[in-house]
Amino acid sequence: MSHADHAGHDDALPDGVREPGQSAFAAIQEIVAQLMADPETDWDRVDIEALRQHLIDMDNVTMRAKIAPHDIEGGARFAATSDDPAVTTSIRAMVLAHAETMNGAEGWTMHAEEIPDGAALTVTGNDAVRIRALGFIGVMTVGMHHQAHHLALATGGNPHAH
Repeated sequence: MSHADHAGHDDALPDGVREPGQSAFAAIQEIVAQLMADPETDWDRVDIEALRQHLIDMDNVTMRAKIAPHDIEGGARFAATSDDPAVTTSIRAMVLAHAETMNGAEGWTMHAEEIPDGAALTVTGNDAVRIRALGFIGVMTVGMHHQAHHLALATGGNPHAH
């Protein structure tokens, strides 16, 4: 299908076809659709590029970080590192913010700190077996906070500010 073939097909989808083809694109598309449907959207504050940059960080952490898990009493410590400076920056941004935002979720204590080439996330609670089974990336997904976080980024908010 050429670019010209897209004309006149703004909302038309073939039956059963829903996947836009790439998850970051889909996340951005979902937020853009919500913003466009909301007559109260303050377009002077919208910053879709901030959301795109955050999704790059998410991709770097999910797909490129090296994770070294260590069992500790009551949970686990996960060292997330990379030799790539861009991935290291993403790790630090994501892990430090996650621990601050999600500390207390599921009754868990979360603490993060910078380490050489990345960050360490320590998670403890009454269910150490579950924490260890989820592993680093599983713990990072706990809580349905990502969607609201993405909307806040896209609308010019800073969900990490106090």
